[in-house]
This record gives sequence, C-alpha cells and structure tokens, in this order.
Amino acid sequence: MQYLLLIYGDETARQQASEADVGQTIAAYTAYTEALQKAGILSGSNRLRPSADGTTVRVANGKTEVLNGPYAETREQLAGYYLIDVPDLDAALSWAARCPGASQGTMEVRPIWVMSR
Repeated sequence: MQYLLLIYGDETARQQASEADVGQTIAAYTAYTEALQKAGILSGSNRLRPSADGTTVRVANGKTEVLNGPYAETREQLAGYYLIDVPDLDAALSWAARCPGASQGTMEVRPIWVMSR
C-alpha cells in the first residue's frame, strides 16, 4: 500500500541555519533517500520551495480567487514528501520515524486513497 510521508518544518529556522547545519541536513536526507531506494519502496520524493512561493486557488460562488502563497498561522510548513509503497501502516510509521524530518519537525503519514477508474 502506498503512503505519503509529509515533512513539516520551520521555514524560518531552515533559512537561518548555518552552512554546516545545512550540509548535515542534506547528508541525512541523502542517506535516508538511499535507504528507501535500497529497500525498493520509494515511489517518489521532492522538496518543496518555501510556502511564500506557493499560490492558492479557491472557487467560491463560481468565482475563482488566486492568491499568492498560503499564509497559514502555523510554526511549521510543508517542506517536502516521500511516496513509499510498504505492506502496512506500521511499516510506514517506522520509515517516517527514520526520516530526518522527524527529528527536525513533524512527519504526517497518510495512506493513498487510490481513485478507481
């Protein structure tokens, strides 16, 4: 079953991190990604640009509203994701706990709900 591992973190803290800290984080994510690949369960992954680079779209009463960025009043923002294919939720939770994002922010694990065609 596929699960999306959503990585939430503090964008401000990331932007203020030292070059050494950024290097350690990149190395940790590279090792984690390689572990997922070696296990044969990685279906996709990517980092997301800062939330200020996003655009939100909403349709209300037939009118489309397009706004720059989500301006959520939260301390953590969605920073990236891994899409993995594992047997069950316990396996997905185990992989989420191993992700560097789990020690730097919050991981959300969400099962993929396959749309029938």
